[in-house]
Amino acid sequence: MYKILVVDDAGFMRMMIKNYLTKAGYSTIIEGEDGEKAVSLYKSELPDLVIMDITMPNLDGIGALRAIKEVDPSAKVVMCSAMGQEAMVMEAIKLGAKDFIVKPFKQERILETVSKLLPL
Repeated sequence: MYKILVVDDAGFMRMMIKNYLTKAGYSTIIEGEDGEKAVSLYKSELPDLVIMDITMPNLDGIGALRAIKEVDPSAKVVMCSAMGQEAMVMEAIKLGAKDFIVKPFKQERILETVSKLLPL
């Protein structure tokens, strides 16, 4: 079974994504609230996929993506961002993010993105 790490400083966003994934059949969801926690959890849990916000305290999503890719160059990371962060999204893609989801997101978009990377 796949392990998915969901990282966002907003607890309701993590809960929403977790609910979407659980309903779709993904059962092992790990949560983190900032970039530092994302890197730490990636090292300890080795998830199959990371869904991560760009704007977070302590270490932003770009810094966390960079650190995760240093640990595991083949890491699958999908970034989430609000409209107006196109430059950061482009940087994330250059650093190796597999995709990005624009907030506010729709359930279908999240499931479509995840199922492409982790087919059930």
